[in-house]
Amino acid sequence: MGTTYIKEIMSPEGLKAEYPLAPELQALKVERDKEIADVFTGASDKFLCIIGPCSADNEDAVIDYMNRLVKVQEEVKDKIIIIPRIYTNKPRTTGKGYKGIVSQPDPEKKPDLKAGLIAMRKMHLRSIEETHLFAADEMLYPENWPYVSDILSYVAIGARSVENQQHRLVSSGLDIPVGMKNPTSGTFSVMLNSCVAAQGGHTFMYRKWEVKTDGNPLAHCILRGANNKHNQAQPNYHYEDIKLLLEMYNEQGLINPACIIDCNHSNSDKHFEEQPRIVSEILHSRTVNNDIKNFVKGVMIESYIEEGSQGIHDRVYGKSITDPCLGWDASKELIYSMAEKL
Repeated sequence: MGTTYIKEIMSPEGLKAEYPLAPELQALKVERDKEIADVFTGASDKFLCIIGPCSADNEDAVIDYMNRLVKVQEEVKDKIIIIPRIYTNKPRTTGKGYKGIVSQPDPEKKPDLKAGLIAMRKMHLRSIEETHLFAADEMLYPENWPYVSDILSYVAIGARSVENQQHRLVSSGLDIPVGMKNPTSGTFSVMLNSCVAAQGGHTFMYRKWEVKTDGNPLAHCILRGANNKHNQAQPNYHYEDIKLLLEMYNEQGLINPACIIDCNHSNSDKHFEEQPRIVSEILHSRTVNNDIKNFVKGVMIESYIEEGSQGIHDRVYGKSITDPCLGWDASKELIYSMAEKL
């Protein structure tokens, strides 16, 4: 066979036992999860801001960023719930390149998944301990979910994963909000079918077990833009796109209608500096249509300490080594501006 078994990876139970979430923080997570869930069910009219680096590649820089973020959260807490992005897996279209800290704890060295799992969990735990915020991450690999099931408050399913059956089925067993991104083609029906699947209960094989899920009523859509056959970016954050999605949503009979809008990726054509303008248009759309206001629950922003991006070997502190991000000063002003407009 063309597969070499390198070494056995520790179990989720083993990792959690070695790096546990303290009981007092477990209680805080229950409170925070309820606060976030209330936005999706309509019990709260607060707005979600899912913000942070494209990929969390350096623990010290990420924690520095998170500590800055929590100070802003305190100032806007009456209107905005900040969910920090700590993305530890990075999808690669061709399979080449940096795949995230869970694969490469040191981006300049070879993959080491055991060390990566430890680095990933330690970074999440340090962020929680220092900020009392619970993060969002992408579920790129469904089998990795048990390693972080007790520390995340939000999960995203990426554009290249959203059609995958295992992602849909595992999402149906999560007890936190799961955002289904539209595929790179932009087809709304694919994203909505994923929500239908995730909101339903299923029986399937998972990590050597036959499992049964109850369905996730907090599964929802994320608009992230698309690419046409010429690989040109096609944004889908405009009023007409949101209105169409809401109409299709209602036809499906999904519960807790909700949409998050990703302001980077194909919505900005990866021009990170466009994110504040896109947020402004989204907030305007919410002011002119009450149904859209109730439907659009938040935004995703790619942001780090230093704006832009760099090569893996450049070593600029707090600067993305994957997609370009909004810098800290602009990010802080964006959050304040959002709070004023809500």
